[in-house]
Amino acid sequence: MADRPATCLIRGTGSYMPPRILTNHDLERLVETSDEWITTRTGIRERRIADPDVASSDLAYEAAILALAAADMEPTDIDVIIVATVTPDHVFPSCGCTLQARLGARQAAAFDVTAACSGFLYALQVGRSMILAGTAQRVLIVGVEVLSRIIDWSDRSTCVLFGDGAGAVVLTPSNEAGRGVLSVKIGSDGEQGEVLYLPAGGSRHPATHETVEQHLHFVHMSGNDLFKTAVRGMELVARQALDEVGMSVGEIDLLVPHQANLRIIDATARRLEVPMEKVVVNIDRYGNTSAASIPIALDEAVRGGRIHPGSTIVMVAFGGGLTWGAAVVKW
Repeated sequence: MADRPATCLIRGTGSYMPPRILTNHDLERLVETSDEWITTRTGIRERRIADPDVASSDLAYEAAILALAAADMEPTDIDVIIVATVTPDHVFPSCGCTLQARLGARQAAAFDVTAACSGFLYALQVGRSMILAGTAQRVLIVGVEVLSRIIDWSDRSTCVLFGDGAGAVVLTPSNEAGRGVLSVKIGSDGEQGEVLYLPAGGSRHPATHETVEQHLHFVHMSGNDLFKTAVRGMELVARQALDEVGMSVGEIDLLVPHQANLRIIDATARRLEVPMEKVVVNIDRYGNTSAASIPIALDEAVRGGRIHPGSTIVMVAFGGGLTWGAAVVKW
């Protein structure tokens, strides 16, 4: 058996946002809210919304093509596709399989990972583990959401928060010591699952006239409960990921947090003592895109010249499940 690789590298990144922009002023015409209220409490000014005939696999395809091009690869080079999403095109087949067909990635196994806003980091851990185990060579990971389909647009507490989009990375094995995806830590607490969840549509509460009438097919969230837990959780898991490779927060060149709320991002950065100039923030333009949030922010940082060879990147997220995760990457 060939020697197993020491690590894996992020060879390419890509992201895609739907062209339609929904601003806070647009939302003022839908619910009782204001641009000032939304901006002050969330940091969001606008978000992207997919057209009615566009599904998650369509956004995923666009992001994947860009990531493959950045990695100088063709779809047929990929042997595993992992899609992180809570809004697949169908319950089954998986969004991964739908994307595989669209790409023409005939050699690839494909599946989905469901961990809400932490989904991309869960998928990164799965893909990394497969590469380190020697069972995969070229892994395409896509975080994608069309959250506008599961939002109650009459609920001002949730409809202002979310948006649609996709981000992707390509992983390959490497034996370059001290470079690549150095560590990934993930965790969960199912006892707090109902802090952020979709009540109906599964086997517990399948679709009925009653579930539709009661708006149970939309996101339900306890925002006050989530804030403190998210900040503490992201700080803790980021430190755990750094500790695993003997690094300190002072070595972070760029923090790429899940874009849930500007207050959460700011509080997490302060607890980690990372200055905001070292933090990627795009929530003002995209809102919360759940599993797509981190790969979109990562791709923008790469293409914007904020990440260079040798940069130490920490990605961290917290989301429904409850789930959390963090990764340390040496670029």
